[in-house]
Parts: sequence; structure tokens; C-alpha cells
Amino acid sequence: MSTPRLQLAHITKRYPAVVANSDVSLTVQPGETHAVLGENGAGKSTLMKIIYGSVKPDEGTVSFNGQQVHIRNPQEARALGISMVFQHFSLFDTLTVAENVWLGLDKSLKLADVTQRIVAKAGEYGLDIDPSRPVHTLSVGEMQRVEIIRALLTDPRLLILDEPTSVLTPQAVEKLFVVLKKLASEGCSILYISHKLHEIRELCTACTVLRGGKVTGVCDPRQESNASLSRLMIGAEPPALTHRESTAGATVLRVRALTLPREDQFGVDLGGISLDVQSGEVVGIAGVSGNGQKELLYALSGEDRRADAGMIEVFGQAVGKLGPGRRRSLGVHFVPEERLGRGAVPTVGLAHNLMLTRNDAISRGGWIRVGALQKQAQGIISRFNVKTGGPNAAAKSLSGGNLQKFIVGREIDASPKLLIVSQPTWGVDVGASAQIRGEILALRDAGCAVLVVSEELDELFEISDRLHVIAKGKLSPSIQRADATVAQIGEWMSGLWENNAEAEHVQA
Repeated sequence: MSTPRLQLAHITKRYPAVVANSDVSLTVQPGETHAVLGENGAGKSTLMKIIYGSVKPDEGTVSFNGQQVHIRNPQEARALGISMVFQHFSLFDTLTVAENVWLGLDKSLKLADVTQRIVAKAGEYGLDIDPSRPVHTLSVGEMQRVEIIRALLTDPRLLILDEPTSVLTPQAVEKLFVVLKKLASEGCSILYISHKLHEIRELCTACTVLRGGKVTGVCDPRQESNASLSRLMIGAEPPALTHRESTAGATVLRVRALTLPREDQFGVDLGGISLDVQSGEVVGIAGVSGNGQKELLYALSGEDRRADAGMIEVFGQAVGKLGPGRRRSLGVHFVPEERLGRGAVPTVGLAHNLMLTRNDAISRGGWIRVGALQKQAQGIISRFNVKTGGPNAAAKSLSGGNLQKFIVGREIDASPKLLIVSQPTWGVDVGASAQIRGEILALRDAGCAVLVVSEELDELFEISDRLHVIAKGKLSPSIQRADATVAQIGEWMSGLWENNAEAEHVQA
């Protein structure tokens, strides 16, 4: 046997409310693509941060290339040849893409050289990005591309990837896998975290399973099925999703010729977008991140009120000029793609975060009924199996997947008449994903109109009745889910839908 690239021995990390890792041992060989699998809150991200030097273990040892190391910070990790792409990004909003990448590279390089390398690497991997753009103008998906490019530019010997394909098209995922397999063949070791079990089975040659912070199994995922991996991870197979055909009712949301110029030079112009969402149906919008999804969602939620009033109607009422509060009073609820900062206030407890979109626990006199608020939050925590210290736990203390479950649960629990959801299961484990998707379909069956914007095609095909694609600020005609294929939708993501005769034209 060759000397292991990475060896963790008896790693333990405790926090005040939870033991994130308990006596975890893991070995990664040179050139091995090793999956770390577990449900939300299982301790995967904490373990990766220990390897990368951003978290210090309470107990245990880390060895790299046969030598025991004490990695005190990410700079030391990068010096060893360890790079990481975080699920929650570590980018400076006020700096450009190139400046952010430059921070993690050899300081002898000039910014112009870094810019050229970004352009070359982005083209090689199909990760389109403008190096001159400030990070605060990027969508979440575009930020993820920056993180991937930054990691690859360090020529790592160990590459840690946390949910790297969550915002990539199927074609881009295939291209990335070619790159990762090539890296592995050249001796680079890869630690791969994903909730997409089919990706793990295709890409990875070994898998360590975590449950409750402990190692519960090691396997070769190529010899497993999705069902057996699910059993290893959550102790059971995820519940089967029943998607019966729906009968759409009255039109709830009507968008007509929505045209908005970008608010900043790096945004996307919306050009003549028209769509309908009826009660009792789920309409999905697919697309590569950064093609106008953010601008469309801001216009639909009321954060951007520049549209003509009649361009957006809810139950026949022109709402284009109404703010988010007025739209919520009509039964519109909204789940943004940004969990922290937009979906929840990071330092505020879960119970008080309910008041961002709901006022059930506020008395007529304006007093907050704290007991009712906590009971409401606890109900959502229990219903959606959110792993947390309780209703008063700060939002930022939750793992990404658990916070997502709480935010989606908060809006579903409000019994909306129109639910607009962006990336409903981003970073959520298979069991929780199945539950969230099942809850969305239950809402639909109860007569709610649902609009889902997602870069996860499998998800859209699983829950949608009709599909659109957004590309360069324009929206494709709708197509019935039963008539669509993944390959076709993937082509449409490049804007190639004009000559497709199978498409259904948007209803007049």
C-alpha cells in the first residue's frame, strides 16, 4: 500500500450544544476520489473544516503524506496542497472575482496574470465568469463557480468539494467530472461531499458514512445502489414521492411582458417575460445561475417594484408596484436562494426569524406573544425534523441544510395561496429533500399555486407539472413535464428553444 495522502485518527470536535465529530477516523489514498456521506448535521462540514485548518479539533490527529501535521489556518493548508470549495462561500463582497482569487494564490503573481489564469481555467472547465465583477453582484451559483476556479488554480494535491454541482447544468457536471477524473488520474486526491447519490456512485471509489458525528460505515459506492446508500446514511430509504397528475384551476399568478433593465452593470436585463401559474399546479423554471433568476424573483417578491403595475397580477390584482408585505397579505409567500442574510437573520433565534414573513404571534396592540412564537417555531422544527438546539437557537448556528428546512417549513406552514421557491433543496440530504418535495406536492394538491426556480433538473422533473427555462433574461415557452427530456432542457439552458416544435406556447 502507498502512503496515504490524508489520514484522520480519532478526530473529536465538541460545541456547547452538540458533538459535531466523535472519534472519526478516515483514510484517503493518492488519486482516490473519496465521498463523505451523511444527512444534514452529521458533521461532514466540520470535519472538512478541520482538514482545511479553519476549525481546530479537540482530540485526534491529522496526517498528510505520511507526516503528522497541525494545520492552524487555511493558508497553511494551501501551502501543503489542500484546497477546499465551501458550501457557504468565503468571498469578500466588495472585491472583484479576480481580487478574491488572488488572495489565495502566490503573492508574487500580478493581478493581470491571475485574471488571465481565471479566464483560461473558466473556459477549460465551462465555468463562465467575469473576473472584473464585484462579488456582491454575483448570484449564489456564480459565487460557487468562483470558489471552484480558485481551488483549481492552486494545483491541489487534496481537493475538498462541498456540494460542487448544485448549480451546474447536466452538461457542465459531465465536463467537471471529466476534469475531476483527470485530476485523480494524475494523483490528486478528492474528498467529495454531495447529497446526489448517483454522482457519488459514478465518481467516487470509496465512501465514508457519518451519522450523528460518528463513522457508521465505509464502502465502495460503485457496488451500492441509491437505496443502499440511503440506508447507510439515514437508516432507511427516503419515502417514495407520489406525483399524481393534477387538475389546474384558476390563474393565481400572471406575468405579462415583464421587461426590466438591469439595476447594475453586472445584472441581467429581463426581456418580455410572460408566464402563468394556476392553482393546483407546480411550474418549474430551470436555468444556469446568473441568467435572470435573481432579477425575476426580486420582481415577483416585491423587492424590485420598478415594473408596471399590470405586468404582474395575483388573483387578477395588479401588484407590480406593491411591496413584499402587501403581496403577503394576498397569500404570496417566498423562499429566497440566500439562506443567511435574506432568508433569515443570522444572529437572531429561529422563533423571532418567523416574524420576517409572518405576524401570527403579534397581538393587535403590537405586542409579541413570545410563547406563541416559540410554540410555532417548535412545530416547524418537529414537522421538518430540523436539527437545532431549540426555537431560540440562532439561525447561523444551524447547518445549511437544517436552516433550509426551517425556512422552507416556515413558508409552507403559513398555508400560502401562491408559493414562490428558489432552490428548495439546495444542500439538503436525500431524506429531507424527499420530505420538502412531498410537502410542495401536498400544497399543490390542496390548491396552492407553486412556482419553483431550481438549477437541479432532477428535482424539477420530479415535482413540476410544467417547465420553463430562463436564459439571458428571456423565458422559454412552457412544456409539459411528461413531454420534456433532460437533454432538451439542457439545450434550452443555452437559449436554444425557438425552433422546438414540441414546446407549448405560453397561455394567452
